[in-house]
Amino acid sequence: MERCGCDQCTQQYCSKKVSIFQGLNIESLAKISSKVVHKTYKKGEKLFLQGDIAQNLYIINSGKIKVFKDSSNGKEQILYILTDGDTIGELSLLKKETINYSAVAMENTRVCMLTSHDFQQVIRQESEIILKIMETVGERLQKVEGLVQNLGTKDVEARLAQTLVNLAEEYGTVNKSGVNLTLPMSREDLSNYVGVARETISRKLGVLQDEGLIELLSSKKIIIKDLNKLMQHSSQD
Repeated sequence: MERCGCDQCTQQYCSKKVSIFQGLNIESLAKISSKVVHKTYKKGEKLFLQGDIAQNLYIINSGKIKVFKDSSNGKEQILYILTDGDTIGELSLLKKETINYSAVAMENTRVCMLTSHDFQQVIRQESEIILKIMETVGERLQKVEGLVQNLGTKDVEARLAQTLVNLAEEYGTVNKSGVNLTLPMSREDLSNYVGVARETISRKLGVLQDEGLIELLSSKKIIIKDLNKLMQHSSQD
């Protein structure tokens, strides 16, 4: 790990990418950057595991992190994917309790970290950060509630369609062919996200392609030909 304190990090915190630091003045950002350390996690490396004691606030500088819980059948249930500017660990630090999910790098990922002690100092001096954290936590709860509803009330094909719609809205780019989507996860992770076997995901992707809703370019590259029709498909029970 390396200590930060650089102008580049101060400018990054100023940006809208890191929502919990929005509104802080340059002096406050400089104080935070002086406490930050950097670490690069390799693909597959764990930041922490479910049940660990919260020790750091993690800020994603570059790369992707999957956040998941272990299900009763021993498989991962992915809750959400974190990318540049996202934070993780803040609520557990505020509540001073163990973490109830795991986080693993999906690719080589550079992370900025504040220790629990430094984080507590920062929020005592900058109390508005707590409101930003609550907003972030609320948004994530909405995503998890949507995931639970998706898993509990829809068949596999509709769940997959809904997942593709959600990913397209976050990661897709629109062109004359439709929406180009590069999946931010492997087929294995996609199957865990939807809650089915990998073979089922491959089969259902083929069904959606046969129905003219998507075109499979590779294991990760998909063209969504008609996003509205895919959304209608996702609403089927």
